[in-house]
Amino acid sequence: MRRIAGWVAALSMSLYLAVKVFWVAAALLGHGPDDYGTLDWVLLNAVTVVMAVTGVALGLALAQRWGRRLPGVPVVFFSWVGAGFLVPLLPYSVVKGVLGALGVDLGGGEDSASAPRAETVFLAIGFAGMAVGLAVALPIYLRERWPRAFIGRAGDGRPRPSAPVTVAMAVAAGLGLLWSAWALGGTLGLDPAHRDHWDLNGRLLNASSALWALLGVWSVRAITRCRPARLRRWIPMTLAFGAAGSLFAWSCWKLPMVILRPGGFATAEYAMVAVVQHALSIGVGVVFLAVVLRAAREESRGAGTAGPG
Repeated sequence: MRRIAGWVAALSMSLYLAVKVFWVAAALLGHGPDDYGTLDWVLLNAVTVVMAVTGVALGLALAQRWGRRLPGVPVVFFSWVGAGFLVPLLPYSVVKGVLGALGVDLGGGEDSASAPRAETVFLAIGFAGMAVGLAVALPIYLRERWPRAFIGRAGDGRPRPSAPVTVAMAVAAGLGLLWSAWALGGTLGLDPAHRDHWDLNGRLLNASSALWALLGVWSVRAITRCRPARLRRWIPMTLAFGAAGSLFAWSCWKLPMVILRPGGFATAEYAMVAVVQHALSIGVGVVFLAVVLRAAREESRGAGTAGPG
């Protein structure tokens, strides 16, 4: 299953990569979109080309035996970022697909119509295939390479309270509640001039972000305070890893967009609200990952094996 899922991830992301390379080449030949400058469009897609190449390499590493021999730090980091980008979108994609099948207008029609249908299909397959591939292959890979981090129960170890972790959980809970409010139509912190940028699809994305922020709080609490007792360890470890990656990866992508505003990009939030929320989200993601790695190291040390670091 790990090998099959790894190949699915690599091959799917190859389709995404092909579209992005084509877009960069077309823009350099003078056929870029009218609402972006050539430089902005090339730089934006060049970044996604690098990300896609990394995704293909990650999929191959998860599928092949040589992936087990790679250094732990880059494997964990790129797996964390890649999974954080894509895996949390799976529930959102399911809900979006169901609503679309029911004929619900999600908005964003003009954006989705701006690219040819074949390219749109390739992009969708790339995202979905990579997300599903990572969701299956990555937990198996991590479980095979560092088994002690995932076996047993969360209540087997001693609680590890920490002030920075407590603060991070409080911040994540606050972000989750704020994003939940926006998903339900709240306007706190939104710029009246741009708040209409969020259609139903935008609110669904906010709901997805809120879900993973709150799941991160729950799972980190389960890891650090052993509550609820006797919970199987792999559940909070896996959820905390994914939630931390989501908080970190998406805000690392959105923060430069807010600051640089390529192609006249504008956020629905006030600019300062957007900057603060994304900076906090990045910090919380790093702290949550540190909690997961610390727990994994302690369990591995107790078993006399090497940890992920």
